[in-house]
Amino acid sequence: MLLGIDHLVIAVADPDAAAADLESALGLAATGGGRHEKAGTFNRLIFLADTYVELIGVWDRALAAANPIGAAALSALDAGMPGLVTWAIATDDARREVASLRSAGSPIGDAVPGERIRPDGAAVRWHVAFAPPLGADRPPFLIEHERGGPEWSDEARDTRAAFVHPFGGRARIVGLELAVGRPAEVASAFAQTIGVAFRPAPGAGPGELEALVGDHSIRLVSSPTGRPGSKPGSDAGSGHGSGSEPAARVGILATAGEHLLVDLCGVRFARL
Repeated sequence: MLLGIDHLVIAVADPDAAAADLESALGLAATGGGRHEKAGTFNRLIFLADTYVELIGVWDRALAAANPIGAAALSALDAGMPGLVTWAIATDDARREVASLRSAGSPIGDAVPGERIRPDGAAVRWHVAFAPPLGADRPPFLIEHERGGPEWSDEARDTRAAFVHPFGGRARIVGLELAVGRPAEVASAFAQTIGVAFRPAPGAGPGELEALVGDHSIRLVSSPTGRPGSKPGSDAGSGHGSGSEPAARVGILATAGEHLLVDLCGVRFARL
């Protein structure tokens, strides 16, 4: 079954610098990361209970171009448009989920293994299933983490759940809003590819759609120009230049501190 948002993949030129910026602005600490040796990418991770923000960079262009996530990150960085390039939904059985989706006509690919090597040398493993190409306005991919080990044992998860970030409290992702050119078409692609159904969002504007995955809200809203996250005269490089708003808006529920709204790394973060 689909469990909820697993993580958000945000392409940045320098994951360490981006992690420092997010800690300074939002009080959220990056406590994990490493290299994808076969995918040509590396990252810093900001864990928010069992969800996380992945700040991803590229260290080998050829390897990255051959991997769906790496290709999405490389494309955004080459265009000077850092920001959300894809995201993942957690499942408790990737192979079973893929078989069920394919029986209903989904174009999703096989569940394939992935691995990240941490700075301490430990390996973190998972299975993922994609329907390339990936993008902020494309269906997310599915991921099943291998339980146990340094990040997904019961002890590691309990430690994450109790972790107090520098702002003075615990935090978790509660929602993701995506500004897209045609919300109804994007919603249809989500339904066909990963089986997530959208409906009119309560109290929202015309055409705005919402789906619940686990206890996370996913909302689709219309982008004024028909292109995710841009408006006339915007600074495409930052994703939030003059007259523009980021295409991706992330809601983070915090147990302490003031409410904050911060645009960084081409994403709008709302600490609630």
